[in-house]
Amino acid sequence: MNTALELKQITKRFGATQILRGVDLSVREGERHALIGPNGSGKSTLFDLIAGRTQPTSGHIVLNSIDVTSMPAHRLGRKGLARSFQTTSVFTGLTVCDNVRCAVLGSRTATWKDRWFRSSVIDEAAHRVMTAIGLADRSDALAASLSYAESRSLDLGLALATGASVLLLDEPTAGMNRAEAARALALIRETTQGKTLLIVEHDMEAVFALADCISVLVQGRIIATGTPADIAADPVVRSAYLGELP
Repeated sequence: MNTALELKQITKRFGATQILRGVDLSVREGERHALIGPNGSGKSTLFDLIAGRTQPTSGHIVLNSIDVTSMPAHRLGRKGLARSFQTTSVFTGLTVCDNVRCAVLGSRTATWKDRWFRSSVIDEAAHRVMTAIGLADRSDALAASLSYAESRSLDLGLALATGASVLLLDEPTAGMNRAEAARALALIRETTQGKTLLIVEHDMEAVFALADCISVLVQGRIIATGTPADIAADPVVRSAYLGELP
């Protein structure tokens, strides 16, 4: 299986403070790969580097066999990478439909003819996404009126609407109760079939239910990578982060 995303000896320093200390990470095409670790381990910094919000001090980031280390976020979108945020990032003054249409208009697959002359193509693509995330009946509602769980679904929909093959999901179940989290996980499984996911998530129940592979980041280093069963049984991981799992 081909590698969709690869990090090679990534370091990041802010002044005298070193956050990431030589991170190597490989995510295969179609894999759901979770990145876990205690607060302050460098997960958010690593996500920002991958998403092009900032650049590593050293090392390389390879996306679909292309070195994208210094590539800004808007260009990464054209290369097949999309990100959802821990804090929902939608246009609250626009309707659900218009939010999704904006994402479709900026997608990799939307041509200039679609944007200028074929609005029906954009509308149809937006409707498919809204149906997939369960918000088709809320298409005319302002995003500000959505419940928290619905807003998180819309945030996922915006990432899906870009047509990206690699998705970075930042704590997709954060702030949800158990029932909401279960529905969110089911939605992610259903809507991201065939896509590559790198997920940061603190809810271990969600991680072990969703991930094919887990990497553990502690003090800026990957200390273990393996299947959920491997990670649950790893004594080093237990000591450094997980504690005793039920």
